Amino acid sequence: MIFDDQAIDWLAELLADAARAEIMPRFRRLGEGDIRQKTSAADLVTEADINAERLITARLRQRYPTAMIVGEEACSDNPALLQGLGDADLAFVVDPVDGTFNFASGVPLFGVMLSVVVKGETVAGIIHDPVGRDWLIGAKGAGSHIRHAHGALETVHVADAVPISQMTGSVSWQYLAEPQRSLRARNQTKTLSQFGYRCAAHEYRLLASGHAHFVVYNKLMPWDHLVGVLIHAEAGGYTARIDGSAYLPSHIDGGILVAPDKESWQELRRELWAQ
Repeated sequence: MIFDDQAIDWLAELLADAARAEIMPRFRRLGEGDIRQKTSAADLVTEADINAERLITARLRQRYPTAMIVGEEACSDNPALLQGLGDADLAFVVDPVDGTFNFASGVPLFGVMLSVVVKGETVAGIIHDPVGRDWLIGAKGAGSHIRHAHGALETVHVADAVPISQMTGSVSWQYLAEPQRSLRARNQTKTLSQFGYRCAAHEYRLLASGHAHFVVYNKLMPWDHLVGVLIHAEAGGYTARIDGSAYLPSHIDGGILVAPDKESWQELRRELWAQ
């Protein structure tokens, strides 16, 4: 089966099914053995992540038996599964619980994310909020919208461009080495205010719906960013890697800067990297 626009409804319901069956029953009910560290105390995996990914993967394989499926937890066990993402005829990239640290801490800021990649291009993306029970959806050339739990559709658009002194944003400096770490943190004080949700799903929602202006991510994994960048672009925004090149599904390094438009991106790039 090939991917078409009608499949977005099926995919949205699939993410909600995973949330109902495997994620929300475990929220604030995780036992001591249900949480494990991956690379650090801030990089966690829970039984909800593992079981939700298994459910989503199994359903995708039934409907799209020849598609490439890239799940965060499967790739954590076998990084070689990432190979070929930029060349696959059809691929699905899954983050079963984005914001696992929040989820494991009992904080209701987490989401389920899925992106659709066709021959190296992200063509659709869905972010499901299991707590709010709604979806942020974007499709190439069709814009982005929130599908509310009560059924209404709300078109979203990025914030209007403003000077950097009036911008709200986030700079992910924690993955940088010195002196860039301190430089980026210091330069962020040029902006109006900051946020830090520890959850790309909700940060991209904030940006795509016009409630904040920018974010800098220095760690690039496709399950964290493909969906958000596509939704943000379809909401009118502009994203590029730090060196100015386009962000592609095959990229896992280089960092990205997400902004309302190209001019804002250029101002942020100049000011946040000033010596």
